[in-house]
Amino acid sequence: MHVVRQLDERLWRDFVNNNPRANIFHTPEMFQVFAQGKGYRPSLWATVSDDGYPLALLLPVRVTLMDGLLHRLTTRSVAYGSVLCAPDSEGKDALALLLQSYTQEVKGRSLFTELRNLTDLSGLQRVLTDNGFVYEDHLNFLVDLDRSPEAILQSFGRRTRKQIRRELRRGELMVEEVEQREQVALCYQLLERTYANASVPLADWSLFEAAFEILHPQRMVKFLLARLGDSYVAGSVELIYRDMIYGWYGGVERGFSNYVPNELLQWHIFRWGAENGYKMYDFGGAGKPDEEYGVRDFKAKFGGELVCYGRNIYVHAPRSLWLSKQAYRLLRRWL
Repeated sequence: MHVVRQLDERLWRDFVNNNPRANIFHTPEMFQVFAQGKGYRPSLWATVSDDGYPLALLLPVRVTLMDGLLHRLTTRSVAYGSVLCAPDSEGKDALALLLQSYTQEVKGRSLFTELRNLTDLSGLQRVLTDNGFVYEDHLNFLVDLDRSPEAILQSFGRRTRKQIRRELRRGELMVEEVEQREQVALCYQLLERTYANASVPLADWSLFEAAFEILHPQRMVKFLLARLGDSYVAGSVELIYRDMIYGWYGGVERGFSNYVPNELLQWHIFRWGAENGYKMYDFGGAGKPDEEYGVRDFKAKFGGELVCYGRNIYVHAPRSLWLSKQAYRLLRRWL
């Protein structure tokens, strides 16, 4: 076996489609989306057998927030779907070889590489940690969609359930699914204001434009908008793959919180998923267990299962990473 930087797309798809641990971030489509996003640079690393068939796959995306002198202090690599390998001893050996090659070549071009584990990778942790990818706890909520919509609604917190029923009776807030590119811009404007209020950087518009152009025709993404009269007051972006729905981005106008637009958007996608044969909704992360995280409180209201699949991190440039963290803290205080 040996490590390659390119794969025949047919073999790539076959490997992903036949691996039960694969997720949307392992697909060629998501790779293409990131490739068109400003500030994003995806790369492919794979270990293949002698006949060229993939045995292990890593798709880190180099994310840069600033160019120029601050480029090195604002560049990290994220494997949004973590690693993927064949479910046997050969797969583990292939993964070990892959990680060794990756860490030797990348070195200081990124501050760190983060593997975001979307499933339980406890069986691979020995391989990951032996190759310098340190495990950290990270929470997430998974909502079972393999039941009736009413059963899903009944699993919500009592207050949330009452609020949703109230707004459904009032019928003032409408949920729309985006079908035109122009509406994607409306959704992005809501995200911009939300992220600015939280002093958190938001991905460039080009990433969402690419997601709509590439994923929407394949029914791999949904852009949702909540409308009150003529005003759009909340939006969300949901990724879709196999029998899973992944929460990706969400934003809301603060002044309309009494209408619970975020809650109604969540209820809409849960109900749609249950009615169309999807099995699970992945909330996309709920923070570290030892840190307060307001978003976790919101996600907890929907009665999902709290899991801790964690993340694995390899630090390529320790000193630069320390400087970057200090600068980020100062910047958030200033904003």
